[in-house]
Amino acid sequence: MNRLLTVMLAAASLSACAAYEPEPVSAHQWQQRQERIERQEAERLRRCETMDQQSERYARECARTGASQ
Repeated sequence: MNRLLTVMLAAASLSACAAYEPEPVSAHQWQQRQERIERQEAERLRRCETMDQQSERYARECARTGASQ
């Protein structure tokens, strides 16, 4: 009983980790996806410009590997 409950809880928690996003199948869908990614990145950069660079949030959300800052 405990083993079944543990397996069910593990499966439920792992399935909730990431939302499923199907791969685009047409050129138009790929373009929309790319534009959405570019908008999200631009928004992230604007937020980072206004944050205190010494804060934990800045280190977590704005520091990127290989980025010159």
